[in-house]
Amino acid sequence: MTGGNRQTDRQLERAILELLRRRAPTATICPSDAARAVYEGGGDGWRALMEPARRAARRLVAAGKVEITQGGRRVDPAKARGPIRIRRTP
Repeated sequence: MTGGNRQTDRQLERAILELLRRRAPTATICPSDAARAVYEGGGDGWRALMEPARRAARRLVAAGKVEITQGGRRVDPAKARGPIRIRRTP
């Protein structure tokens, strides 16, 4: 991983935590919210940050800071397939 990737990874982690901090304690965000917050260009280039945003969320789960949900229920990040949501841990 290059330094630029590590920097983007950290930016995505910070964006996830900041976006959640601004919402109600039980509110969720989509990884795309973090990708859009970090992406600095125009158009839909933020889409390239979707998988990095999902990885950032998984790292934050491992750190005990967030949960990944599907259908409103907490799921194991390694088993989550399809759309996910991110929320603060209770």
